[in-house]
Amino acid sequence: MESFALPWRHRHPANLLNCTTHMNPPEPTSTTSIARQLLVAALVLFASLVLASCASTRALDPDKDFHYDASYDFSDKKAIVNELSSSLLATSIPGIADDERPTIVDYGIANETSEHINTGGISDAIRQDVLKSQRYRFVNRSQRSNIANETSYQQGGNVSQAERVALGRQLGARYILSGTLRSIEKDQPKQIRLTKRNLIYYSMTLDLTDLETSEIVWSDEVEIAREASRPIIGW
Repeated sequence: MESFALPWRHRHPANLLNCTTHMNPPEPTSTTSIARQLLVAALVLFASLVLASCASTRALDPDKDFHYDASYDFSDKKAIVNELSSSLLATSIPGIADDERPTIVDYGIANETSEHINTGGISDAIRQDVLKSQRYRFVNRSQRSNIANETSYQQGGNVSQAERVALGRQLGARYILSGTLRSIEKDQPKQIRLTKRNLIYYSMTLDLTDLETSEIVWSDEVEIAREASRPIIGW
């Protein structure tokens, strides 16, 4: 049998290595392994976000001021109530004797701001402060319908005559307490900046009106102005 010798260039070690490389290419990375690594990375990222966003609570002192932004909050309510109730109780109304306790009917506070503010809480707190002073009395305007229904029930023969409430014995209000809450809000003009500023001004006016003469016998106002800034990018 005849033998044929390969040319020298085919027997060179480098050529043999190249030949071996082409004959045995590396196996591609498993698709399942890549998917598993991506899944683990996604789970780690999700767990980090969950831990970072866990809610927490802490008790606050309601007598201290806390403002997270420029909008109305419970600290503003306390400031408004304290100032207006103190002003009313410190004022001597003409025509009221020192030992007299005139009756007031509360007609609430109108909300003329752009926010949803429960002004009933302001009215309730002012009424409580005034009642504690023992200088005025209040009739319960919000319960008039229930009072009328209960009185009608008792007078309809369902309650013994000895225990029925007497008709025509309700107190007549001498003064009307009413007020208005207003606000003005301004945002910083558009420009290149790292933070955005917001300015809000609140004005709360409270009036005491003589029901017989329609005269406003007392009036006072509380003003609150606050500026807040926040970063353009953030949560």
